[in-house]
Amino acid sequence: MTFEQIPEPHSTGTGSKLRDYILGSQDGLVNVLGLVLGLAIATRDARIVLIGGLAAAFAESIAMAAVAYTSSKAVRDFYLKEVEREKREIEDVPEVEKEEIREIYRKKGFTDEELKMIVSRITSNKEVWLDTMMTEELRLFPEGYERPALNGITVGIASLLGSFLPLAPFIFLGVANAILTSVALSLIALFIIGAIKARLTVGSWIRSGIEMGIIGIVAALAGYVIGILLSTL
Repeated sequence: MTFEQIPEPHSTGTGSKLRDYILGSQDGLVNVLGLVLGLAIATRDARIVLIGGLAAAFAESIAMAAVAYTSSKAVRDFYLKEVEREKREIEDVPEVEKEEIREIYRKKGFTDEELKMIVSRITSNKEVWLDTMMTEELRLFPEGYERPALNGITVGIASLLGSFLPLAPFIFLGVANAILTSVALSLIALFIIGAIKARLTVGSWIRSGIEMGIIGIVAALAGYVIGILLSTL
């Protein structure tokens, strides 16, 4: 196999999808964990915990999906607005745009002779010209902007699945055992989420997993303290 035949281990859109999965599952799990612990400590009634937890899970998932959709749509609209602006500038002030390309590649270390060839080649094709201005000058890339509805659905489903984990023990166990099991399962899940994030991006998977686990501990403590306070009323 020649050097040119060796495939590079890149995957388009993986970062955006990973972000959506982590955002949704972590948010749903942490929020519902704090809520169910508060309800469990305050009421000691598994039925109330399940009713409150399910209501929160679905409300949280819908809210997260809506936020993901509207934010992704806003970013996409901004990107498209900048595309239209660059198109107008290429048509109206092409010499200014050519100079911007020249300056971009001058900073990369190309000589004047090389810059003439680069600018000529790029500006000979308006699609390439526009793409260069978007990515090199504005640092804006189309990935992740094209499907705001899919982003919203992904975040919503991930949030719902994450929410069910701290709730599940209250279906099968008594309240006392369910509390311990819920916390344990949630911390394990958060550690795994953090570890996967680090393995697919950068950083120590152990450190990332511990950081996620700490977030879960904070949520659990908040729910526990609120539950204690409510139980004394």
